[in-house]
Amino acid sequence: MDIAFQFSALLALGMSAQWLAWYLKQPSVLFLLFTGIIIGPILGWFQPDAVMGNLLFPCISLGVAIILFEGALTLQFHEIRQHGRVVQNLVTLGALITIAVLSLAAYWLFKLDLRVAILFGSLVCVTGPTVIAPMLRSVRPRTQIANILRWEGIIIDPIGAIAVVLVYEYIVSNGHENSLLLFSKIVLVAIICGGLGAVFLANAIKRYWLPEYMRNVVTFAFVLTLFSLSNYLESQSGLLTVTILGLALANWPQFPRQSILAFNESLTLLFIPTLFIILAARMDVAALLGLSWRGFALLFIAMFVARPLAVWFSSIGSGLSVQEKLMISWIGPRGIVAASIASLFALRLQNQHLAGTELLAPMVFLIIIGTVLIQGLGAKTIASILRVREPSNNGVLIVGSNEVALMLATTLKQLNIDVLVADYHYVQIARARMQGLRTYFGNPVSENAQTQLDLIGIGHLFAVSRDKELNTLCELQFRHEFGEQNIYRIRFAEEQDLTSRTQKQHQYVFRQLFGKDVTFSKLENMLNKQARIKITNITAAYDYQQYCHDHPQAIPLFIQDKNNSLYIISTEFQPDTAIGKRLIALDY
Repeated sequence: MDIAFQFSALLALGMSAQWLAWYLKQPSVLFLLFTGIIIGPILGWFQPDAVMGNLLFPCISLGVAIILFEGALTLQFHEIRQHGRVVQNLVTLGALITIAVLSLAAYWLFKLDLRVAILFGSLVCVTGPTVIAPMLRSVRPRTQIANILRWEGIIIDPIGAIAVVLVYEYIVSNGHENSLLLFSKIVLVAIICGGLGAVFLANAIKRYWLPEYMRNVVTFAFVLTLFSLSNYLESQSGLLTVTILGLALANWPQFPRQSILAFNESLTLLFIPTLFIILAARMDVAALLGLSWRGFALLFIAMFVARPLAVWFSSIGSGLSVQEKLMISWIGPRGIVAASIASLFALRLQNQHLAGTELLAPMVFLIIIGTVLIQGLGAKTIASILRVREPSNNGVLIVGSNEVALMLATTLKQLNIDVLVADYHYVQIARARMQGLRTYFGNPVSENAQTQLDLIGIGHLFAVSRDKELNTLCELQFRHEFGEQNIYRIRFAEEQDLTSRTQKQHQYVFRQLFGKDVTFSKLENMLNKQARIKITNITAAYDYQQYCHDHPQAIPLFIQDKNNSLYIISTEFQPDTAIGKRLIALDY
């Protein structure tokens, strides 16, 4: 079969697997894994070693280098301190407990070399946002649980990768004379190359030595060049070098890491599926099945011993209830970073002649499959049994941070509705943050927002940005996430003539926020004239129509019932449903 066709098919399969995961709102790692196993060892359509030959190892190495750099670029030290003691403990003490328990379990069950066992423990201490986020959106746990799990996944991803690389560097240096000296040389070369590389790249970008359109591509090329140069200066030091480079740039003052991240995440979106399918296609199914009862015992220890111990010790004195600790203990799926690094290191360690090296990749893949499948399928049931699941996604994502958007956000917050304000205008989003609102600074339809935008508990979209194109993009982006019935937009004066036919021509139908006669400028004028929020109880004796008759200048915004559920006034609003509820309106 033509090699070009095979690689094109790999890209198509990777994108298809990721689309299916998005559509089903499940972690993509399972779909990528099963795709690789099916086309590789089961059907024999793709044999990576035969097709790629001597290019296999360099390609995997470069792909993992990009993944490690991108992961390290997300780790800012101040974030660890910002998200509470439980998160700090989980990514430090909890990670050490997980590594210790699983290393000892692997050493005891499979008689691995102790160094390989520690490498395995380091690999599977990492969860990751790509597997955590879809699970949380589906389960809808309490906000405190969701925040702990989400930030643990984001922060431990690069921390775990650094730990794994350091363990690996120690292993490859341990087989030589003066192994401590060799390990020190590897670490020293990595620190020098990564540090100097960060200084050069940060200054090149901040001092505008590079034109705007080139800096993302140059960063990508620079990472790969530095990886190869470091390996040339000292064998096996490249991965640690690019990790240090990413870590240094992430914490460099005023370094524009968001734009670099956006580009690198697009690359990893292309690299990760292709790389992961290649790795899965190399999987020895016989070796995976050969783990037998020991593999299931290891999975049991990972899920029901290591994870609960890490959570319990990390949450001492935190005030978390037993039910909340049990829920956090249940959710700890492993992801793509663990699998990709494990496969690469298994390849690299073949010549080390260490006991159990051939079992490293099958064991990691078993932990990934087991944790994602079992925890993913059982999470809703466990959350319901423990009574830590939110009844519905009642929160609101507000796109825009202008005066109208901030009025809506503060009103919702006063009504005890979870609200998140997203915008890419720094000055305006800073005003929202100063008012105590939860914010996201950046483009809400960017790739970075896919992992950083916290949508746990959010079920509605209000598109009220002055940027009408952004409103439209957000409506399209979040239509699948929230459902068309929960997408609302404010209409501008020049859009008054938009008809249903026009909307259908653009392949979407939106609900107009607060009714057909309400425009952005009308709300803005009322706020300028000191209009304020007023709350009125609607009863059978004093219904919605009577209120509108008595207050012709008022703009009804929301209806809220006794259970705190929110109903948005829109073109589809039914007045009879307001009886027995509170009406929130903007009035003079």
